[in-house]
Amino acid sequence: MSDDTVSAPSGETNHELRSGVLGLFDSVVMGVAGSAPAYSIAGTTVALFGAVVFGGPAALLYCGIPMFGIVFAFNYLSKDQSAAGASYSWVRRALHPILGYLSGWALVVSALIFMVIATFPAGSTVLSLFSSSLASNKGLVTFLGALFFLLMVGAVAAGVTVTVKVQVIMSSIEVVLLLLFAGLAIFHAHHVTAFSWHWFSLSVFHDKGSGGFFAGALVAAFYYWGWDVTANLNEETKNAKSTSGMGGLLGTLVVFLLFEVFTVATNMVLTQAQLTNANNSADILSVLGQAVWRGTGGKLIVVAVLLSTVATLETTLIQVTRTLFSMGREHTLPRAFGRVHPVRKTPMVATLVVAVVSVLLFVGSQYVGSIGTILTDGINSIGIQITFYYGLAGLSVVILYRRQLFKSFGNFLFMGLWPLAGAIFMFVVLDKVLPGLNTTTKVVGIGAMVLGLIPMLYFWLVAKSSYFEMPSKEDRHAVLMEFEQNL
Repeated sequence: MSDDTVSAPSGETNHELRSGVLGLFDSVVMGVAGSAPAYSIAGTTVALFGAVVFGGPAALLYCGIPMFGIVFAFNYLSKDQSAAGASYSWVRRALHPILGYLSGWALVVSALIFMVIATFPAGSTVLSLFSSSLASNKGLVTFLGALFFLLMVGAVAAGVTVTVKVQVIMSSIEVVLLLLFAGLAIFHAHHVTAFSWHWFSLSVFHDKGSGGFFAGALVAAFYYWGWDVTANLNEETKNAKSTSGMGGLLGTLVVFLLFEVFTVATNMVLTQAQLTNANNSADILSVLGQAVWRGTGGKLIVVAVLLSTVATLETTLIQVTRTLFSMGREHTLPRAFGRVHPVRKTPMVATLVVAVVSVLLFVGSQYVGSIGTILTDGINSIGIQITFYYGLAGLSVVILYRRQLFKSFGNFLFMGLWPLAGAIFMFVVLDKVLPGLNTTTKVVGIGAMVLGLIPMLYFWLVAKSSYFEMPSKEDRHAVLMEFEQNL
């Protein structure tokens, strides 16, 4: 790398990931898997319906437009610097090291929370094949979920090439099954509710006002979250300065279309009672599957949910371990996090620590409340952290490359206006929803961020990590010159 971030000496291969092993197709697959369409639909539809009723398609559309601004921001930020820490590195050099550190920390804590809420649909989905009552048994759901999670830890630890091969198989089957059931639902003979273009209109939020719109936007942000795993993999991607950003763009486009189709389908096929039943919080797609294809055939969609859950656990593990790897390599966390396995070239210490912490949090969460409560509070908590670090990334590309904005219309739109609009949208959503969130969500969402101040202050003031030194004027000019060459 030619940037000013701290890295290991060139001879220390124990601080280097396996470079140049992922292509564009791999990157697109990882972007789709990261957003986990089947999992997101299965685990979040009830929460979205609770926030905006039939306004789900509109919430996903009007959150999706600014979200693409953030996708473009990641695309352009990747063109100059290939860093496994992604926003952790980019925000530092564009805004300030403290904001960069908190961006990295936001991803870490959101991923840990996600490990908890993602494992519930895994266990619940499998149990729903046998009995709906078993799918609501928190003890069994916890056990099976933890088992699936540990299997994914093993796959990630085996190396990125193994992980991607598994993802290609799983995501291909998932998307095919989703398209099959989308067709069955849309062309179903007996729709409970007739299709309406009103579902895409801003006026659909009229009954709940602006509060309903922003509550829906927070949930929608969670739907999309995960595509940026392509950025965390850019040190392991071929031609990373162009490939990882394009992978994120194409992957987000695919999941955007899938989310819209299935949100329309659930509005048409399922009753309001089904969409507000807390017992369906983790497996609403199982209910949809039986509504459009009764019997064994309808259970095929459970396979899509299971594959999607497994896939998103893998990609989230990659995101958090690569971010921790960058923080360890730059000594803003213990250096052990920055070391990789000599053969597998994966950040083994980071992977093991994340596995242990996640399992403890997951098992402990069963004493918090019902599965539905855990999912809703977890989704909203993650939404707080997502809007924070996505918003900072959107600002970063505008500020870092401000001299390039008026050199072409494309630069102005995709590097300036759209990312800036995305950043403003993220911060406005955060501001609007915070007062209405319950205490648990605030404590988890904000409290987890505040905890990051402890290691940050230690490694800044005591350990004296050079990460916290502001780049010099000469370094910033060098960055801009290199960026021009990479456009």
